[in-house]
Amino acid sequence: MDLTWTASRLVTTALVDVRHTVRVHSPAPDGTWTSEDLTATLDVGLRTVSVSAVDAHRGDDLWVVTTGFLEPMELSVAHLGPGTGAETGPRVALEPVRQAPDRFDAIGLEVSQHWATSADGTRVPYWQVGPADLPTDGSTPTVLHGYGGFEHALTPAYDPVVGRAWLASGHVHVVAGIRGGGEFGPRWHRAALGPHRHRAYEDFAAVARDLVARGVTSVERLGCTGRSNGGLLVGNMITGYPEDFGAVVCQVPLLDMRRYHLLLAGASWTAEYGDPEDPAQWEWLQTYSPYQRFDPSRPTPAVYLATSTRDDRVHPGHARKMAALLQEHGRDVTYWENTEGGHGGASTAAQWATWHALAWTFLHERLTG
Repeated sequence: MDLTWTASRLVTTALVDVRHTVRVHSPAPDGTWTSEDLTATLDVGLRTVSVSAVDAHRGDDLWVVTTGFLEPMELSVAHLGPGTGAETGPRVALEPVRQAPDRFDAIGLEVSQHWATSADGTRVPYWQVGPADLPTDGSTPTVLHGYGGFEHALTPAYDPVVGRAWLASGHVHVVAGIRGGGEFGPRWHRAALGPHRHRAYEDFAAVARDLVARGVTSVERLGCTGRSNGGLLVGNMITGYPEDFGAVVCQVPLLDMRRYHLLLAGASWTAEYGDPEDPAQWEWLQTYSPYQRFDPSRPTPAVYLATSTRDDRVHPGHARKMAALLQEHGRDVTYWENTEGGHGGASTAAQWATWHALAWTFLHERLTG
């Protein structure tokens, strides 16, 4: 939950089932408070919203910033009238100020929210973006994205690269709100810490299987993407759930959990994953360490690994070792290492374009034929 004070009110935003809501709370003369839901009034819909006071000392106006999978970022001012919070309901005038330009054609596309059931019965939310007239014969190439760590919630956001590189071809993009993230607050994060990390991976696999069961796509046309901690996530799909994906894009990843704490910033993440120096913790850490978990007797989907020589957060050795291991066993692995860019993988516009183009070209080749 986020909050902002205006001259006479408190305004809060919160996620309810991974959908942003906005409420204004107003004090009454007798010391009580009234609360009104502004979500519909501000036309939030299936978008991410943030609010802040224009001038907290002089008025109740709010800056309102929204963005969605199909809507670029928009800035508006919400003028909260004197009746807001009274029995007559909120009096709000929303004044658009500026909107970022459209970067891809969203006509014919729609956003929907769905739920998958994980291995332990937990309901896992996910966003689906794609054609409104989507066939249900499993023929649509689909990419599933996730993160699931450090209480970071994945909410709707405009991504021109995904739009131009994938959605514009009539394909589907999916964002999963798995445990380990912050979609339902601290408890959702704590549910996948340390020895319970496997829940995040079970959640992700459950979403993948739900997409196939619903006829959105098929295994051979389903890919997944993840970066950093998300790279660890999709690394576990490579070695733990290889039968559920046709292709995996794994960028700037953690993959060797036996040594992660010795490399760069790794020591600061033991509260999230565990300490491999502790034998008891290593017992469960190794169950989701993709490098150690690789089984030559199991198949693996096509894999694209990317990192940066200058990554100062996750050591490039993770991706290098995994690529070498897969190559040693004759697997379909493509490897790219940029020499600049830090943990972002690129330091110039040209490098950034290459970084994205390589990954999305790989997905087109492996999933669309």
